[in-house]
This record gives sequence, C-alpha cells and structure tokens, in this order.
Amino acid sequence: VQLQASGGGLVQAGDSLRLSCTASGGTFGRNAMAWFRQAPGKWREFVAYISGGIGLDDYYRMSVKGRFTISRDDAKSTMYLQMNNLRPEDTAVYYCAARTYSSGSTYDKQYEYWGQGTLVTVSS
Repeated sequence: VQLQASGGGLVQAGDSLRLSCTASGGTFGRNAMAWFRQAPGKWREFVAYISGGIGLDDYYRMSVKGRFTISRDDAKSTMYLQMNNLRPEDTAVYYCAARTYSSGSTYDKQYEYWGQGTLVTVSS
C-alpha cells in the first residue's frame, strides 16, 4: 500500500483545512487508517483513526476532539481529516498511516504503511 498525503498549508488560527490521503495498492476498504502528527522538536503523536470494513469506528486525541473529523471514501481510496478552528499548537507535519487490520490503533508502531507527510502551519 502506498499512501500520498496532501492538503497542508499556512493558515491563521480559527481557520480550517482538509487533509487528504490517497492510497494505491492493497485493499483499501479493509484497512484501518489514521493520522499522526509531529511538531518540531516533539515526538510523533496520534491524532485520529478510522476503522476499516463494515461499521466504521473513529477515535480522536482529546485536544482535537470536536474540531477535527476523520472520514474515508473507499470508492476513491481516500481518507480525509477535516480540521476546523485550528490553533497554533496544531502546527506539525501530518502523516497518514494504514494498517493491515480493520481495527484502529493509537500506536504508530502498529501501522505498517505511511505517507510522506504534509505540513500544517497555524499562525496566531
């Protein structure tokens, strides 16, 4: 599975952005997908995941819950992260990831496939 993330950019606090992650190869609909981010000088952290298969399940880190929405369009082999009311502390490189299993995980080591990252910068 190859993943391509896009949609990052420079925005002001309170603005919105939508990130996309397009997959090629593999069976996209069965894979759980996730977004992680890494801010300068910090460890990579979990942002959100969405499960694969039937009965989609999603989960968010507390600081983005209510502001970010993860979704997927299996017909387009694409996952999205709608980010609203962005804050300067959301500034990071955002990575999309996929794992073989349909259940999601908050641990980056449980994802086998990674996109190249897209930079989101939020100015105050």
